[in-house]
Amino acid sequence: MAVNAGAGRRPHGALEAEILATLAAADGPLSATEVQRALGHELAYNTVQTILIRLLEKDAVQRRVRGRGHVYWVKHEAASEAARRMSATLAGRLDRSAVLQRFAAELDDDDARTLRALLAEPPEAP
Repeated sequence: MAVNAGAGRRPHGALEAEILATLAAADGPLSATEVQRALGHELAYNTVQTILIRLLEKDAVQRRVRGRGHVYWVKHEAASEAARRMSATLAGRLDRSAVLQRFAAELDDDDARTLRALLAEPPEAP
């Protein structure tokens, strides 16, 4: 009998987003153990540590030594980080128009209204 290997798996990037949200909500830097505990579900320490290192490599978090390990905190606030990732996705794409069109087509009604309103506003001065 075949087993669905994807059953019960999170969408791509969901665990990174959970960890970033946990760090953003914290009063200060957190260790991997503290992040693991704050998430409140059955994640292995090594999984949390791996995601934290990936986030460090993506320049989404910073870390410093505390005791025998490290503590982590978000480098950018959540909205700025999401916007940075969206811009990076578009960077260098020859099909930018197609990507933006697909993105807009997949927005729910509330998000589409918000985007239309934002695009109608004059740009802020630098």
